[in-house]
Amino acid sequence: MDQTLRQLGELLLGAVPTVILLALLYALYTAIVHKPLARVLAERRAKTEGAVEKSRADIAAAEARTAEYEQKLREARANVFRAQEARRQAALQARTDAVNEARNQAHVQVQAAKQAIEADRVAAQSGLEKDVAALAQEIVRRVLQPAGAGR
Repeated sequence: MDQTLRQLGELLLGAVPTVILLALLYALYTAIVHKPLARVLAERRAKTEGAVEKSRADIAAAEARTAEYEQKLREARANVFRAQEARRQAALQARTDAVNEARNQAHVQVQAAKQAIEADRVAAQSGLEKDVAALAQEIVRRVLQPAGAGR
């Protein structure tokens, strides 16, 4: 058993440089490779997440601008429709005014024509009354004239 313990002690004593080398290798690996690699990966993740966040912010801004443009477009269309409606109302009012003016002129012309017709009727009646009196005298004269004198 002493021999086994001695061999085990020699084995452990021989393993000390390997353990030291392994610890040194681990420390060098951590310092040279692992920490810089972890730092680069963290920066890369930060940049990627930053880019994703920036993209999300850009998308949100673009959606806000799109909504604003759509609102302005709706307002512009509403303004155009209001202007068209105003022009249509103005045209309709102008047409109504023109119809009323034509109706008034026609009424004035009808009244003038009625007055002219009435004046013509009065003149014709007056002329007929004069002619009736003259014709009546002519008829009376012919009737009262001796039978052989006028023919």
